[in-house]
This record gives sequence, structure tokens and C-alpha cells, in this order.
Amino acid sequence: QVQLVESGGGLVQAGVSLRLSCAASGRTFSPSLMGWFRQAPGKEREFVAAIVWFGTSTYYANSVKGRFTISRDNAKNTLYLQMNSLKPEDTAVYYCAARRDYTGSYFRAYDYDYWGQGTQVTVSS
Repeated sequence: QVQLVESGGGLVQAGVSLRLSCAASGRTFSPSLMGWFRQAPGKEREFVAAIVWFGTSTYYANSVKGRFTISRDNAKNTLYLQMNSLKPEDTAVYYCAARRDYTGSYFRAYDYDYWGQGTQVTVSS
């Protein structure tokens, strides 16, 4: 069984940076893709960024492109999301997710197999 644990969220002011981490564990952890999603109150869960676990390809939502950077450390089984120039509209619970197969989309939540419990990011104006 794969477990994902996010950390690094918090309450920050607009314009500052924050880095989220997602530690993965599990005897058979070998995803094809990992991603970050977020969900604001009253809204659906939305795609933020994704990265091919054993490759170099990265994908971003237009709303975060140029401000957020996704990366991973395969040796540590850890996924990161560096968030710069944070805005109040970035306020949400952020979830990391892992996908086993190489089929499916990178931006659809239901194509991911494992999810963390989420970490709250609140950006004040």
C-alpha cells in the first residue's frame, strides 16, 4: 500500500514563497506520474502541476505557470511544490497524488490512484 504525506502548508501573506513536500512510502512505490491538486472551499478539486517520476516532463495549470515549480527527489521518494509570488486565490487545501499507469491524463484527478490527506495553504492579502 502506498502512503502519501504532505507537509509545508501554512498561513502566509501575498507575495511570499512556500514549499510543499510530499513524502511517499510503500513497498511497491513506483509511480509513472505524480501531481499536485488543490481544492478551495466550495470549489472542485483542480489540477496544479504534475511531473513524470522517471523522466523530465512537467505540466502546469495556466494559473500557476511561471510561479510554481514541481520537482522530485527519486532517492527520497519525495515530491515538492515550490510556490512563489503567492496570491490570495492560491488559498486551498493542496493534495499530492500518484498514478501507477502510463495511461490517462495528467490533469484529471480520477486518473490518479493514491492521494495524500492534504495540507492547508492560506494566503492573506
